[in-house]
Amino acid sequence: MSKKKRITVAKGDGIGPEIMDATLRILDAAGASFEPVFVEIGEQVYLKGHSAGIEPSAWDVLRDTKVFLKAPITTPQGGGFKSLNVTVRTTLGLFANVRPCVSLYPYVDTKHSKLDLVIVRENEEDLYTGIEHKQTADTVQCLKLVSRPGSEKIIRYAFEYAKAYGRKKVTAMVKDNIMKQTDGLFHEVFKSIAKEYPEIESTSEIIDIGAAHLAERPQVYDVVVTLNLYGDIISDIVAQIAGSVGMAGSANIGEIVSMFEAIHGSAPDIAGKNIANPSGLLNAAIMLLVHIGQPDIAAKIQNAWLLTIEEGLHTADIFKAGVSRIKLGTKEFADAIIGNLGHLPEKFKPISFGKAKEIHIPEYKRSVMKKDLVGTDVFLDWSPGSPEELGKKLSTLSGDLKLRMITNRGVKVYPQGQPETFLTDHWRCRFVSQNTPDTEMGDGFTPIQPNQIANLLLRIAEAGLDCIQIENLYNFDGKRSFSLGQGE
Repeated sequence: MSKKKRITVAKGDGIGPEIMDATLRILDAAGASFEPVFVEIGEQVYLKGHSAGIEPSAWDVLRDTKVFLKAPITTPQGGGFKSLNVTVRTTLGLFANVRPCVSLYPYVDTKHSKLDLVIVRENEEDLYTGIEHKQTADTVQCLKLVSRPGSEKIIRYAFEYAKAYGRKKVTAMVKDNIMKQTDGLFHEVFKSIAKEYPEIESTSEIIDIGAAHLAERPQVYDVVVTLNLYGDIISDIVAQIAGSVGMAGSANIGEIVSMFEAIHGSAPDIAGKNIANPSGLLNAAIMLLVHIGQPDIAAKIQNAWLLTIEEGLHTADIFKAGVSRIKLGTKEFADAIIGNLGHLPEKFKPISFGKAKEIHIPEYKRSVMKKDLVGTDVFLDWSPGSPEELGKKLSTLSGDLKLRMITNRGVKVYPQGQPETFLTDHWRCRFVSQNTPDTEMGDGFTPIQPNQIANLLLRIAEAGLDCIQIENLYNFDGKRSFSLGQGE
């Protein structure tokens, strides 16, 4: 008899314990070979003083089992509490968030009967790194970090997923018409990797119109790969237009550990009432079973679930008179699925996962690039006067550099700013070599030395100006690798 696979299980908060109990009963009845190892997460752990919402001892359990089935949690209101999901994803390297979305028409309300797509979301970078600073009385900053290895991993995973599961097209969604460096890097990597998969169609869209197209005609998409924040938003959009966010599960895939969860929240307002729909967590558990090499059991459960939906046996959230037949509670819905184990749906296409799919991402190989320092952006907290006044003052302090421009909220306000531009107390002041032409927009920025920046900062400090941040400007392999100001 083979040894049962140990799985870390957390029941979470709100409706979490109810839907987890229902899910585990279904897995057990289906013959899944697993041994749950329970850990405590969520609200009570936060209130004990653990800012990430997870007991320190749970990390060792996760490293041991390498698989985590997690119910939703409640994060207490107020400051100081970190997102448990983000903490687990980044700490354990869960780089890919995979969210399948399928229409259950006509049994679950949707305008899109043909919807069947997968959102593959980058899971560790972007704005979700949570690096934020209050820099002035008016302005806070959030850093958007996008790396080449992070982009390569998630994009290659999307193509490998499509290849493994018979998907025909991968679409990247970015905003590189505005964020030319961060989203531009992601798009550049996408186009490069797509060439390695000629059998898979590749397309790209700007995220705003892409989200609109997803809401209007999701049937034209197959696999969508995107950055962290965009992926979070569009996966909820697609899950909702498919019928209900409450029905969707997700996988957070890492190279060592993986986590599986429903995408909905803990819904404390209905906790303990036996009315919650366990489908989201159950669908996550089905993905988990495929992941650990039990695809036949996963298919058995999903087919029983589809048959239960077909039979009109629905929980309150999807119950609709004339379509649904019986309104069931959480426990009763689980019982109905258990009763249908071993039977196939009649209207929906039966599911067959076949052999478990293993997706391997090659080790990242960092390229060597020539890096030239060509300037610096000095950020100031300053509010006494006009851009012209600040510009003249800084020009006298520039020494062997020159003040190229000043922006306020990204818009050039000196020299030759516009009087209508609204100003805050947050100023970006760009200094470059005296030899860089004022009109240079390409790669012709002249290199400078680090000591020139150090001397500049010393003069700025001695003048009593409040420097809150600097960002050095570089050319990589002779190409400008920083954004121009709006109007520069």
